[in-house]
Parts: sequence; structure tokens; C-alpha cells
Amino acid sequence: MTADQKQQFVFLVTEHQNIIHKVCNVYCYTDEDKRDLYQEITLQLWKSFAGFKGNSSFSTWMYRVALNTAITQTKKRNPFVEIKEPELLLLNKENDNMDLDEDIRILYKAIGKLKKVEKAVVLLWLEEKSYEEIAETTGISVKNVSVKLVRVKAKLADLIQKLQ
Repeated sequence: MTADQKQQFVFLVTEHQNIIHKVCNVYCYTDEDKRDLYQEITLQLWKSFAGFKGNSSFSTWMYRVALNTAITQTKKRNPFVEIKEPELLLLNKENDNMDLDEDIRILYKAIGKLKKVEKAVVLLWLEEKSYEEIAETTGISVKNVSVKLVRVKAKLADLIQKLQ
């Protein structure tokens, strides 16, 4: 990789690092796990940066790498400590570097209870990505995105109601 490519990589990742933070906050519960996943995502971005052709926006590509890495890491044998009540850590003010109001805290709590792919779909939807972008990022069809979103929205509504 050339010096210009390295500089471009650092610039783009720094500019879009909030994507990595969001993925880490959705898939991990402890600060240590978040840091580990952040490092792993950054490493995977670095390894695959040469393959980024610009066919999609950098943020879409970055989401794809970050979500695939998060899902893969959580599938491995016990990579992160499994916690019975993840919201207790996820929403602990000392463990959470974001200043969130109560509604957002409840939303994160509810998202924490979703399945891995559901988390990815809802995270992208909350980022106002189109169904096509969500499909491209997650590797599922546009129709499947539509179906999953309908189901996930209903599931989230139920979870949020229970958490309030």
C-alpha cells in the first residue's frame, strides 16, 4: 500500500469512525469487548481496503465490513462474555461514552435484545440507509430487508413498551 493510500485510509476511517462505534455499542456490552471489536473491525478494514473499488459509498462498504466482523466475532467460541441482562452494562453511564437521553437508552436496550442480523438491519435503517443499501451491506435481498424491518419494528415496539 502506498503512502497516499495509507493516508486516505486513515482519513476515511477517522471521518467515519462513528460507524465502528455504533456497531461496537450494538454488538458488545463491556468496554473491553467494545475495544476488542473496534480493533478487529479496524484491522479488517485495513486488510480489505485495497479491495475497496468505490462501487458503493465508503460508509456502505465500511458498514459491511464492520457488521460482518461483528457477526463473525460473536459467532466464534465465547469471544465476548455472554451476559444475561446486557442492558445493565450497555446502559451503564460509566461504560457508555455517549450522552444519551432516556428514550435512546431504552431503544439501545431493546436493540440489545435482537438477533445479530436484526441488529444489523435496524442499525442501518436508523442510519436512514435505503433498503437497497441495507441489502447490499447485509447480503440479503431487498424483499428480505423489507420483511425483516416489518418484523423488527414490531419486535422493537413490543420490547420498548415492556422496558418503559
